[in-house]
Amino acid sequence: MAKVKVAWFDFCCCEGCQIEMTNFGEPFLKLLDHVEPVEFREAMSEKTTERINVSFIEGSFSREADRKRLEEIRERSDLVVAYGACAVTGGVNALKNRFDMDDYKECVYGADKDMPHLDTQEAKPVSAAIKVDYEIPGCPISRDEFIRVVTQLVHGTTKVYTPSYPVCVECKLRETVCRYADGDHCLGPIAKAGCGAPCPADGIPCEACRGLVDEPNEESMVKVLQERGGLPERWAKEKSMMFTANQRGDAK
Repeated sequence: MAKVKVAWFDFCCCEGCQIEMTNFGEPFLKLLDHVEPVEFREAMSEKTTERINVSFIEGSFSREADRKRLEEIRERSDLVVAYGACAVTGGVNALKNRFDMDDYKECVYGADKDMPHLDTQEAKPVSAAIKVDYEIPGCPISRDEFIRVVTQLVHGTTKVYTPSYPVCVECKLRETVCRYADGDHCLGPIAKAGCGAPCPADGIPCEACRGLVDEPNEESMVKVLQERGGLPERWAKEKSMMFTANQRGDAK
């Protein structure tokens, strides 16, 4: 049986998810018995112009100039998977959408802000430019979820399952003490699960890096952050913005 040809591409991101993959170890190496990487910038120098069975795209769509490259990847790929918060929701990059373009360009680039190669626009998910077949959220992505999704795709699964319930469910399943019970704050009630809730288990509040659940009750979350988490009103209102600036009810 021929191996499935897979490729990884990156756009506006830190390439952290690719780097994380190189640390996956044995589970990832076992996948190589079934898949053939044909392009993966963080791990190999080879590139391909041939047909690809599965293309993984990391990073947000933040320059109109990138649309053509995205469309070309889509055209020669049987399946496209957006992976990582930046590709799925716009991620941290989408914070700039909250500000005037000239202001954030000057803040980041200073006197060089108008140079052509620094051209930029609102950060959007890859799905804003091309059709995406599947998504793997997170910052970085979960090893177990990635292995599961790739395994399903290799075996011809037509529907990949992504949880829609909140992170609080996974905290309960692993018997993690609630961050609020320890006098902390957390976005678990409105954050999309699927990661196994490792952050709260390590005493770190959930930051909703996988995005928000369907129809999140943001108003109640703000109240909880204030009353139970002890956050000031402004901080409570903006707390969920880091990874979900494009998903919040007040997004542009």
